[in-house]
Amino acid sequence: MTHPRGSAAKTAALSAALSGAVDLSALKARAEAPQKQPPAPPRPPSADGAAPGAPAAGGAVIDVTEATFQTDVVERSLQQLVVVDLWAEWCGPCKQLSPVLERLAAESGGAWVLAKVDVDANPRIAQLFGAQSIPTVIAIGGGQPVDAFSGALPEPEIRKWLGSLLDALRDRLPGIKAAEENGGGVEVPEDERFTEAEAAFERGDFAAAQAAYERILDVEPANEAAKTALAQVKFTARAEAAGPDAIAKADADPADLDAQLAAADLEVAGQQPEAGFARLIAAVRRSSGDERNKVREHLVALFELFDSADERVMKARRDLASALY
Repeated sequence: MTHPRGSAAKTAALSAALSGAVDLSALKARAEAPQKQPPAPPRPPSADGAAPGAPAAGGAVIDVTEATFQTDVVERSLQQLVVVDLWAEWCGPCKQLSPVLERLAAESGGAWVLAKVDVDANPRIAQLFGAQSIPTVIAIGGGQPVDAFSGALPEPEIRKWLGSLLDALRDRLPGIKAAEENGGGVEVPEDERFTEAEAAFERGDFAAAQAAYERILDVEPANEAAKTALAQVKFTARAEAAGPDAIAKADADPADLDAQLAAADLEVAGQQPEAGFARLIAAVRRSSGDERNKVREHLVALFELFDSADERVMKARRDLASALY
């Protein structure tokens, strides 16, 4: 990922990578070439007599292979939203995410279908999307990728993501409107606690936003959405307080640890995370005791703003370990 973590940032980054770069017909030739790809086993018609590949009652979750991708994903997406879940048996976060997606798909009443892809058995599908880590989830509508995210997001964020997609695609995909008329869809419950915190953040009252998220965590210590949002609020407040000359001040006095911390925040906020990480790793090498620990904790907090699979974060973690030991 290329931006600090958060559902919007991760979605935008992965979606930008997919946009205009994914030809979903690429697997069709493979699926139709018997000498290279064995045909899929015959699939019986659905209980309501629908042809294979058509939305079927009880078919909220389907297993997809390279041979069935064209029918089960591309063609199906002309009628309803298809959400592709790239997973593997060995992937811990996948085991957290997949049950949530499966339950939401079952609740949708046919507004969307979950297409599960085992990337170990079907590596070409993962390659098609350029997936660099799993779980990766891609929304397909009208035969093309329309949005995506990676990692095991909290259920409230997934519900919001799905709700916004269904709203955007309702007029293009008849299956969505039909499902909603029959009582399906995804309802996004309002959480007044988050609404309060988000409103404070939007008006620039970072102290109030931080307090609101901390109140949520006092009651729900494991609320990942609140943890992520709180980290983002703290970072944004620090970055805005740093001032435009923070980097120049830090460069002028490498021994000033507070200046180094402020400069690193500003560099990360300016989409230069490698520079910010390198600055703090150098400060770790120069310091010791409580000062070294202060810099280390600040750097780890910056890591938490990004996807853990981000190559820049993984490299910086290795460099930090080298600096410490």
